Amino acid sequence: MTRDDTEAAVRHWDDRYRSTSPVDVSWFEATPQTSLELIDAVAPPSPRSVVDVGGGAGRLVDHLVERGDRVAVVDISAVAIDAARERMSAAGADVDGVEWIVADVRAWVPRRRWDVWHDRALLHFLTGPGDVDAYLDVMHSALVPGGAFVIGEFAEDGPTHCSGLAVHRYSGTEMHTLLADAEIVEERRTVHVTPSGAGQSFRWLAGRLGRAR
Repeated sequence: MTRDDTEAAVRHWDDRYRSTSPVDVSWFEATPQTSLELIDAVAPPSPRSVVDVGGGAGRLVDHLVERGDRVAVVDISAVAIDAARERMSAAGADVDGVEWIVADVRAWVPRRRWDVWHDRALLHFLTGPGDVDAYLDVMHSALVPGGAFVIGEFAEDGPTHCSGLAVHRYSGTEMHTLLADAEIVEERRTVHVTPSGAGQSFRWLAGRLGRAR
């Protein structure tokens, strides 16, 4: 990954969020039910801390804050972060209690550690040399020892492209290989129905980290 890679990604995602309403993007969920259920499966109820990487303008943060969780949202797009913060503020939620972090997860240096790492549809966009290793290194450094993770990406029969970008589709074997040092608590396959009515196959792994990388 280079600085040019990050700058290109920032332009792409900022443009995407400027041109498309957060409720019209293909990954929109009013209630992220699978994410919430899997977070509960791998981590005790509140108080707990959750870092949502690639969270963008998604609504997981709304639900977690309402439950009393301490939340950080990390995204490469400041436009997306601003949209989420403005939405929550308009609803009277405690936006000052959320950590809003604009960063490329491949180069992000966490300043603290969280109990749970959540990623819905970020990892499958990381297709460059070294991207996945960088992602895994950051995940390990962002979690407390034995911390939990919930990761959901396009399955092997999912889309080949999203938002104009090629993605990497994950089989169960590939995801288990990436997280070979982890205790897997639950695995799921789901179909997300986009606002336009299309079905997208996802594969999820939820578990707890073992040894450090």
